[in-house]
Amino acid sequence: MNTQTQNAFRALADPTRRDIVQMLASEDMTIAQLTGHFDMTRAAVKKHLTVLSDGGLITFEARGRERINRLEPKGMAPVLDWLRYFDRFWDDRLANLKNAIEGTNR
Repeated sequence: MNTQTQNAFRALADPTRRDIVQMLASEDMTIAQLTGHFDMTRAAVKKHLTVLSDGGLITFEARGRERINRLEPKGMAPVLDWLRYFDRFWDDRLANLKNAIEGTNR
């Protein structure tokens, strides 16, 4: 697994960060807006945002003193690629099982 994929999985490993990703999927938000949804300090939310940014899952734009955070959909690509391998694995296994069952019933 490459570093980009590892960073994305690390970012998604925490339930708070998964919640942040879901919120940012609906709208771009400042750190203050996000902090209002959690029982933690602004500094703690900022640490979560840093991990998400390192994972390529979010980006931010500085507007004056505010930092607007937004979801980076392309950041999910390494995770989806890794999961697709297992889709193919199970598709092949289930197709083999189907063929075996149908061959037995004939």
